[in-house]
Amino acid sequence: MHLSVLLQETVEALAVVPGGSYIDGTLGGAGHAFEILKRAGPTGRLLGIDRDTEALARSATRLAVLSGEKVLVHGAHGELRRLAEANGFAAVDGMLLDLGVSSDQLDTPGRGFSFRLEGPLDMRMDPTRGESAADLLARLDVPSLTDLFRRLGEEPQARRIAQAIRREQEKDPIVTTGRLAAVVSDALGGRMGPRHPATRVFQALRMAVNRELEDLEQALEEGLRLLKPGGRLAVITFESLTDRLVKQCFVAHAGKWVSLQQGGERWEGMLPAVTRVTRHPLEAGPDEVAENPRARTAKLRVVERCEAPTRRRDKDF
Repeated sequence: MHLSVLLQETVEALAVVPGGSYIDGTLGGAGHAFEILKRAGPTGRLLGIDRDTEALARSATRLAVLSGEKVLVHGAHGELRRLAEANGFAAVDGMLLDLGVSSDQLDTPGRGFSFRLEGPLDMRMDPTRGESAADLLARLDVPSLTDLFRRLGEEPQARRIAQAIRREQEKDPIVTTGRLAAVVSDALGGRMGPRHPATRVFQALRMAVNRELEDLEQALEEGLRLLKPGGRLAVITFESLTDRLVKQCFVAHAGKWVSLQQGGERWEGMLPAVTRVTRHPLEAGPDEVAENPRARTAKLRVVERCEAPTRRRDKDF
C-alpha cells in the first residue's frame, strides 16, 4: 500500500486556499492530491499528472468521492507547462512534485524497481514507452556504465561494478533484478551493511531510464512560471542528487541583495523571484519513519513566488 510521505507537512506548507487551483505533477497514489483537493473544497481545481497509467486509474477512483474539478492526465512532469496550459491550468495557487519511485511501483515485482524482489529488469515509470533498464545495460560499454553509476548513483566503486556487469553480459544478458543485484553484490565482495550493495546502481539505472534529472530541471523552471504571485511550489526528494538540484534552483530564484559601490543595492537572481517558505528542508519524524521506512530520506522544500524581489526574511515553516 502506498503511504504518502510528509503528508500533513506538505499540505500545510502549500497553504491551500478554498477555490484554489493546484497541480500535482507526480500524482502517484493521490494521497497528497486528496488532501489538497479536500481543502480546496467544491470550487477547487486539481490537475494530476503521472507517467504510470495504473497509478492514474487508482487515483481516479480515490479522488472520485471528492467534489471539485479533477483533471488527470498521462504524462511526465517534464512536460508540465504543455500539459497545464492544454488543460486550463496556466496560473495556479500551488504545485507539488513528489519525486522518485512510489511504494506501489517498488512493491510490484513486474515493474523491476526493487533489488529485493525478483522480476524483469524494467524500471520504466511509463511502461508504454522508452527503453528498459535491461536494454540500457545491454547497450552501454564499461566507460559509459562507469559514468552513469558515478553521476546518477554516486557509486564509489562504479568502474569495478561496470566491468563485472560487462563480463556477465557477455556470458548471458542480464534481464532480471535478482541477477543484477547478485552481480553487483559479488563485484563488491558480497559485503552487506545497512544499505544493500546494489542500491546506488539501481538508483542510477532508474534515474537514467526515466530521465529524472532532465525532467526535474524542466519541471522546476516551468512550475515556478505557472505559479500565481503568492503561489507555492513544494518538492519532496529522496536522494541527495535531486535534493541538491532543487536546493540550487530555489536558491537561484531567491537571489540575493548586492551592495553597489555608488550606494544602494541591487537584487541578483533568476526570475521569477521566490521567497523560501522552508529555509531548511523538513524531514519525517521518528513516528512516520517507523510506520513508513521510505520516509527516512525524504526532504521537503517549499518556495513562494513573489511579485518582485523583496527583503522579506525567510521563515521556517
